[in-house]
Amino acid sequence: SCSQYNTLLSTMKDIYSTAKVHPEPNVSWSLEPELTEIMAHSRSYKKLLFAWEGWHQAAGVPLKKPYQRFVELSNKGYQADGYADTGAEWRSWYDSPTFEQDIEKVYKTIEPLYLNLHAFVRRQLYIQYGSKYINLKGPIPAHLLGNMWAQTWNNIYDMMIPFPDKPSMDVTNEMNQQVSGYNATHMFRVAEEFFTSLELDSMPPEFWEGSMLVKPKDREVVCHASAWDFYNRKDFRIKQCTVVTMEQLSTVHHEMGHVQYYLQYKDQPVGFRRGANPGFHEAIGDVMALSVSTPKHLFTLGLLKNMSSDIETDTNYLLKMALEKIAFLPFGYLIDIWRWGVFSGRTPPERYNADWWHLRTKYQGICPPIKRTEEQFDPGAKFHIPSNTPYIRYFFSFILQFQLHEKLCEAANHTGPLHTCDIYRSKEAGAILKKVLQAGSSTPWPEVLQEAIGTNELDASALMRYFDPIIKWLEKQNVNETLGWPEFGWVPPVPEGYPEDIGKIRKKRYVISGEEPANVSSHPEVWRKGSSVRHH
Repeated sequence: SCSQYNTLLSTMKDIYSTAKVHPEPNVSWSLEPELTEIMAHSRSYKKLLFAWEGWHQAAGVPLKKPYQRFVELSNKGYQADGYADTGAEWRSWYDSPTFEQDIEKVYKTIEPLYLNLHAFVRRQLYIQYGSKYINLKGPIPAHLLGNMWAQTWNNIYDMMIPFPDKPSMDVTNEMNQQVSGYNATHMFRVAEEFFTSLELDSMPPEFWEGSMLVKPKDREVVCHASAWDFYNRKDFRIKQCTVVTMEQLSTVHHEMGHVQYYLQYKDQPVGFRRGANPGFHEAIGDVMALSVSTPKHLFTLGLLKNMSSDIETDTNYLLKMALEKIAFLPFGYLIDIWRWGVFSGRTPPERYNADWWHLRTKYQGICPPIKRTEEQFDPGAKFHIPSNTPYIRYFFSFILQFQLHEKLCEAANHTGPLHTCDIYRSKEAGAILKKVLQAGSSTPWPEVLQEAIGTNELDASALMRYFDPIIKWLEKQNVNETLGWPEFGWVPPVPEGYPEDIGKIRKKRYVISGEEPANVSSHPEVWRKGSSVRHH
């Protein structure tokens, strides 16, 4: 029944957003900010394992039963509408009978990049953690990559940086040290100013009045960043537990990209107030962030002290971008491969976790750091599973954003390598974007794309061109490395004294400082409250 479906969905979101890890009886760590901060900044193998295992236990395990029932109800609903199952309805938004094959083809083209990045990162982790915990022919333990889900790896950039003597491109410290002081509102104003420099819209007064830009102290909230359209043509909001970090500055642009989309198509009939497809909605803010994160733009913002452009600084920058953008692709691809299998019955409840880890190892080349069974429900520890937000949109967006970026850079008369382009203040780039946004979903996405950039398909060649210099550099570094993980089933040993001596680790006070999760957003489903789009 509809009410049972809604109750289950609401229960699952509550379980996820109130889950906590208790390192001591009277201490509790929430996902944001504590656990996210530990995953980003701790370099203690045991402490990371404790945070990882604790979160997967607290958020995942209680979700298994309700999720199983939820899948049954969801399928019933979509089957009544004539679809084979929920997954079939989700795929129908992309207007292609061969959507799964189309996406697989794109994935295959970028796979070699991922394998090279993976081998390089595994070698650096081997230097840090040693042969006990890192197998140079095996997958990487999932808790060592700077993020709870190993979906983006930019938080371990400090261990990976190719030329440590050159400027680091992580300006988090600078943001926190500036006299004018970055805070949440300032970060959103910086993003807004980027949009208006392209002659796109500023945020309406309702946005500043109604948004939640910091985590409230007096109540539990869903911290996962999201943007909301209330469908009355004037009320648009963002909900985010903003922390002052460079990673969050990207998230702010990502979320504001959703709101800019809402503003541009607000005069379309309600049925067309959506992205050309869900991937378009995810891409817009990320396209802005590709310019904002360039050394040139960070210098403009006063966040980089000097604007040196040499091959070593470039290599640092591109490796940092690869840790964010390339590392994400297999993750962005596999989430819905798992879920389509669940909806179609190919993955029954008694294989939920086994199939999840099979895909995580097959595509990401990561393994669980501690024994998993079907008692665990590790997919549930990722927001988009309990919130039932489809995920392939993020994969689509991570490819599409480079296609759009390349075209906008051309319109802005950029010369030089693609990764140095900043479209700031280009009216011409803004005009191309505006056309895409104003169309909403009134025109099939291939036509929207054709008109904007002159091609009607998703294509990874712009992404390949952007990363070309770092691909060549990684290939050189990896001459003696095994690409891939032929020892597929390898898992690391459990450290001696784990978890008993975790108290000692806490008392050592490993240095932790701010950080929070990465790029993602949800389908504008029209709820009673309105529709939201989320961060990955």
